[in-house]
Amino acid sequence: MKISFQGEPGAYSEQAAFDYFGSVETVPCESFESVFDSVVSGKSDAALIPIENSLAGSIHQNYDLLLRHDLHIVGEYFLRVRHCLIANPGVKMKDVKKAISHPQALGQCAGYLRSRGVKAEQAYDTAGSVKMLKESGARDAAAIASKRAAEIYGMEILEEGIEDNPENYTRFLAVQKEPVVPKGEAKTSIVFTLKNVPGALFKALSVFALRDLDLTKIESRPLQGKPWEYLFYIDFVGSMHDETSRRALDHLGEYALTLRTLGSYPRFKG
Repeated sequence: MKISFQGEPGAYSEQAAFDYFGSVETVPCESFESVFDSVVSGKSDAALIPIENSLAGSIHQNYDLLLRHDLHIVGEYFLRVRHCLIANPGVKMKDVKKAISHPQALGQCAGYLRSRGVKAEQAYDTAGSVKMLKESGARDAAAIASKRAAEIYGMEILEEGIEDNPENYTRFLAVQKEPVVPKGEAKTSIVFTLKNVPGALFKALSVFALRDLDLTKIESRPLQGKPWEYLFYIDFVGSMHDETSRRALDHLGEYALTLRTLGSYPRFKG
């Protein structure tokens, strides 16, 4: 089985792919767009994409890509993100003047970097920053990435667990061409639009409250081509194949201008 992810080998997304799918062949992709294209074209069987981080919030680009592609969410996974400060062999902590990494990783370690007087410099990927550092041979810089990235590129870890908050988790979604029928406790992700009239969102959300369906996530995104109008993404506990959830979605369809179910999938139990 081939699983695509964004980043270089050793990225957190690749680690999540191994954790979730098991023994698979991973397909590194430079961008999130190419991750989706890889599944659509059949170059990979599925993909694992980050959708939100417990500290930094949602990855909005992937919400937009879920809407643009005819793929289904088939699972979710929560990864505990543990950042390491990584350098070329022989480099000491006192030598490090700057740290390079993905903007989100830099933000999650901002307090640590400030306390040591280290300047942050953005890169496109955590594992990619380790690869760049190795290729440059720089002795005054370090990268922030996973322990596995350091092992892959033969680099040294100066310090582990440098994130400012230990409650640092990233939620990933597994996507593929064919949907699944989840067994046991499930979640469903949907996206819809509404008329811009008073009470529209209240009525939309009431279809879940009336049936005691738990909403675990709500996100609004701009509706392209229509300034100041929005798409609403919702995750709720339940499967579209259950009668209660079906009735809620049918009821929502009475208010929504458009409604699409992105997938029903097993709820992750950490």
